[in-house]
Amino acid sequence: MALTIVAQITATPGHEDRLRGSLEKLVAPTRAEAGCIQYDLHVDNENPGLFLFFEIWETRALWQAHMQADHLKAHAAATQGAVAEFALNEMTQIA
Repeated sequence: MALTIVAQITATPGHEDRLRGSLEKLVAPTRAEAGCIQYDLHVDNENPGLFLFFEIWETRALWQAHMQADHLKAHAAATQGAVAEFALNEMTQIA
């Protein structure tokens, strides 16, 4: 059964644009990864510093491999100090 990931990222005030740019750079290489079914980035309409990834992966193991990808490591280094909050939920579709 596929794994759904919902990740919410809140920018540190003043770092919204830097964080957004880095998050946008994750989309293309992630969509090309093995096991990625869906990988969509959203921004809140009222809060430009609130982002959400909605992801669907074939398996948890393939998602975990994604979490070790070089482009995610580069993103983490590039956004140090730009993330105020990060919440991640692993979910399973039930209906």
